[in-house]
Amino acid sequence: MPEIKELPAVSDVCNQLKKATGCEFVALALQNEVGPDVRWHYAIGNLNDKYKRITVRFGKGIAGKIISSGSPMEMVDFPNNILGKVIDHPIMLAEKLVSTYAVPLFFSAVPKGVLLVGNREKHHFSEHSKELVKQSAHLLEQILKSHILR
Repeated sequence: MPEIKELPAVSDVCNQLKKATGCEFVALALQNEVGPDVRWHYAIGNLNDKYKRITVRFGKGIAGKIISSGSPMEMVDFPNNILGKVIDHPIMLAEKLVSTYAVPLFFSAVPKGVLLVGNREKHHFSEHSKELVKQSAHLLEQILKSHILR
């Protein structure tokens, strides 16, 4: 599989989403081709490169929970009112995120990826912003589907 950053359309979609939603951070995670682990492959607005070293188990962290449930997830005031431990959310800690909205990416009708937008302050995402994230996820599915083992 080619590196995600080599696919120019991925960066275009993420940059447009960042601008359209006014968020500070956009990231893309994908489940490994072999095994259940999930890794963050691409980010813009990142403070550092720690996201590249984050791997979470299926069902753990934001990415693992979204892939296991197949449902969007919103956090408004991290670490307040979260389920589980703070350390179970490494992307939030690494990027100092306080609010996020993330949706699954589906390949062959199975959730295998996550598109996340975030801010480093408390923020409620509007329905319009949530819809933009979902539309961007659908675009990324189309871009990535020929590059991911299904």
